[in-house]
Amino acid sequence: MLIVAERINSSRKKISEAIQAKDADFIRGEAKAQAEAGADYIDVNAGSFVGQEAEYLCWLVEIVQEATELPLCLDSPDPAALAAALELVKGPCMLNSITLEKQRLAGMLPLVKKYRTKIIALCQSDEGMANTVEEKVSVAKELIETLTKEGVALDDIYIDPLIYPIATDTKSAVAALGAIREIMQLFPGVHTIAGLTNVSFGLPVRKLINRTFLVAAMAHGLDSAIIDPTDRELMASLVAAEVVLDRDKFCAGYITAYREGKLA
Repeated sequence: MLIVAERINSSRKKISEAIQAKDADFIRGEAKAQAEAGADYIDVNAGSFVGQEAEYLCWLVEIVQEATELPLCLDSPDPAALAAALELVKGPCMLNSITLEKQRLAGMLPLVKKYRTKIIALCQSDEGMANTVEEKVSVAKELIETLTKEGVALDDIYIDPLIYPIATDTKSAVAALGAIREIMQLFPGVHTIAGLTNVSFGLPVRKLINRTFLVAAMAHGLDSAIIDPTDRELMASLVAAEVVLDRDKFCAGYITAYREGKLA
């Protein structure tokens, strides 16, 4: 299971304050904590700073790279901000995100090709965000065909089916799960990814919903997630699910996590 660590996001108050204050120690601490907790990529987002996003995103890239050698996931819908930040990236990178929207596709695709990044592709087009299983799979199919025709490797594509709050749409999670299963069956070699935050928005005990959805999504084929790896209960659920789903050979990962005290 590939884990993109989500905590360095300017929508979070403490992160926003640290970015504005250029508090490098705080950001480095967040990066190190997520790396030690099991992250594979560190997401960096400065999208809350309209007009200053490129400046702050570049600063985040430099500070996080001082703290960890893990690859980065640059999180922005702005091609200009991403282009500036990509010049500073030292190793492999993931971009979050591209869609079928013509303007966004035109801005993002050249960056994906130039820097040979991995790419998170959202099930969204100029007609709007896909809601049903059929809509999500249809958009995913077009995204995959468009990207692969441009030379993007299937292994570098991470389809995000989009999950909406179940508090306002109780069918949202079921639609996302169905889409994940179909996408993984129809396009062997592609990846699916999801952020858990939206699914529980507006409900009490959100972390319980997040954990439950993650395990269900993994059972439907999800192989990547944008999560908080410092959430010990969430990570324990992920490790246990890997065992149950026969993704952990000889239960080695589970036993290691137990010995390291990560399942307590």
